[in-house]
Amino acid sequence: MLHELTRNWWAVVLRGALAVLFGIMALIWPGLTVAVLVLLFGAYAIVEGGFNIFAAFQSRKTYQGWWALLLEGIVSVIAGVLAFVWPEITALALLYVIAFWAIVTGIFEIVAAFRLRQAIEGELWLGLSGVLSVLFGVIAVLFPGAGALAVVAMIAFYAIFFGMLLIALGWRLRELHHAASQ
Repeated sequence: MLHELTRNWWAVVLRGALAVLFGIMALIWPGLTVAVLVLLFGAYAIVEGGFNIFAAFQSRKTYQGWWALLLEGIVSVIAGVLAFVWPEITALALLYVIAFWAIVTGIFEIVAAFRLRQAIEGELWLGLSGVLSVLFGVIAVLFPGAGALAVVAMIAFYAIFFGMLLIALGWRLRELHHAASQ
């Protein structure tokens, strides 16, 4: 698994960059309509899920827990497709879809982080992004009535911070890949 992760470090960085870009776009245009936000989220979730599915199939022979990555990717793609199928979705319903997605993907990232720790001592970026995802999802479910602009801001800050953690993980994997290549 470590070899696959380090070899595909760029995909982790790209995934993080897409999350940061999504978050910045949501902050720049806080008056986004729900339909545009739904489409942005849908596109992000499908691309992110596609990367996870690709990584799962790439590592299925070398990584015992490849199925968790595949399941995370499938959940992301389903969340993205649901966003496109129901564009008239309300901000509250979108918040619940995103919260469910964040909780599920966060749990899988925490599980993957524990497995990755067996290969990389002291590595915690993936675990932190998983914890952040779960916390975001739980807070979103517990306090859903914050209003559409607050939802946009909450999603934006979550995406930016989550993306930054993934970028940090990707650069760490890049360092490991270069060290192993020498």
